[in-house]
Amino acid sequence: MKKGPPVAYSRPSIASPILGFAFICLLGGLLQPALAQNSGIINPAKMQDWAIGAIGDAHRVHFCNTVNGRIPCTLLEHGSQTTPATIPKLEVDDDASGRIATFQPGGSTGTGNAFFQNLGTNGRTCFSCHQPQDGWTISAASASARFEASAGDDPIFRLVDGATCPTDDISNLAAKGQAYKLLINRGLFRIGLPMPPAPILQFAVTNVDDPYGCTTSSATGLGSPTTGIVSVYRRPLPATNLGFLTAIMWDGREPSLVSQSIDATLIHAQAQRAPSADQQAEIVAFETGIFTAQIFDNKAHELNAARATGGPVALSQQLSKFFVGVNDPFGSTFDPNIFELYKPLLGPPGEAQDRQSIARGEEVFNKTKINITGVGGLNDTAGFCGTCHDTPNVGNHSVKAPLNIGVANAGANSPPGLDISGLPVFTLECTGGQVFVVTDPGRALITGNCADIGKVKGPILRGLAARAPYFHNGSAATLMDVVNFYNQRFGIGFTDQQKKDLVNFLNTL
Repeated sequence: MKKGPPVAYSRPSIASPILGFAFICLLGGLLQPALAQNSGIINPAKMQDWAIGAIGDAHRVHFCNTVNGRIPCTLLEHGSQTTPATIPKLEVDDDASGRIATFQPGGSTGTGNAFFQNLGTNGRTCFSCHQPQDGWTISAASASARFEASAGDDPIFRLVDGATCPTDDISNLAAKGQAYKLLINRGLFRIGLPMPPAPILQFAVTNVDDPYGCTTSSATGLGSPTTGIVSVYRRPLPATNLGFLTAIMWDGREPSLVSQSIDATLIHAQAQRAPSADQQAEIVAFETGIFTAQIFDNKAHELNAARATGGPVALSQQLSKFFVGVNDPFGSTFDPNIFELYKPLLGPPGEAQDRQSIARGEEVFNKTKINITGVGGLNDTAGFCGTCHDTPNVGNHSVKAPLNIGVANAGANSPPGLDISGLPVFTLECTGGQVFVVTDPGRALITGNCADIGKVKGPILRGLAARAPYFHNGSAATLMDVVNFYNQRFGIGFTDQQKKDLVNFLNTL
């Protein structure tokens, strides 16, 4: 693992124009086969700037570092995964809090579907990083178990994005443990994104404290304060319940699930060509046809019994009621009572205490008033949990609303109660003189806007128990850490009982 002191950029590197030209030439050669079979679907001239840079970054990883030099990665990166023949209509898996279930209203899906097929060059499929027992993402516990079981050979462990940097040494097990430490310990993948082009860029990266030497290396990172690749580390979002989405990816960079299927294949699977139109359609159909939620809690037991409506079947029925803006928090008809899954469990005097606790937690979520201040993208307001998680019985944004609640902050403004250790720290200076110190520039890496620094979307609040850790950077190890962060960040004043009830409720989603 590379370590080094913070690197300050005071002026563009003399070598950066030459490196930039070489990179563009290389990228042009890489994109031709990737686009050749799909020229009617992807027009290279219309590709987004971030996609061109990210695909080029992924395809530069051909040689792996060893103690004696560099060899083709195929000699070190190997290992396969086990894929079931079918994903049944109702898939139920154990998780840390009970059982999580996935329901397909349209019936079972055979794994001949492109979602489960190897379309790239590194042995990965969509299923490699999105599996049902983890809520169709990957948990840190699962990543750790898969590392131990495979000695670091499972397809999730690939230099392109599973390692802290593509140049990491993976020549032996100890080296792999260091290279993949963020994935093993926090479920984080490296996302290599180019600095936005000059016409829209409103900030410069004036300093990077980079423990992995990836963003500070001229070979893999920045060539100047305004050019090159920035490596950030993010949790993969779930590939389920996608019919409720209003923004795709943490930073909203994908315009559609079709484009996401293409870019994910070209980047994470390092494919030489984009998936065909039929393959794209299969991936999107599967992702939008599955609904995932907790169905059994170890303490509260069945979550769809005694008139409660937990579980994925009831969740699937919400889709027909959903539309963009269904409960717009900025509109006049906004209703903060987001969830009504467990209200029937409040009344009966003989009801088990654990079931009453999740019902009380639902009330805490719905009714607790929060003085929301200092959130980028949202005016100061007296709000609720549902102000940001407003889609009824789902809990995501019903409108596009990238927000900066401070999770990406670092330095003097580090988020209270969250663990951001091990993440790079970027100092960004805006053209107007404002300075931000963050672990992730967020949506600003896509738009170039200073106003977007640190902004990300809120995720869908379903299947939470299966997919720890939380927030885009994995800075909350548990749901109690999440609750404590909000409590401190906004001075809510939760009692210990309210915290416990709220966590119990979130675990049942």
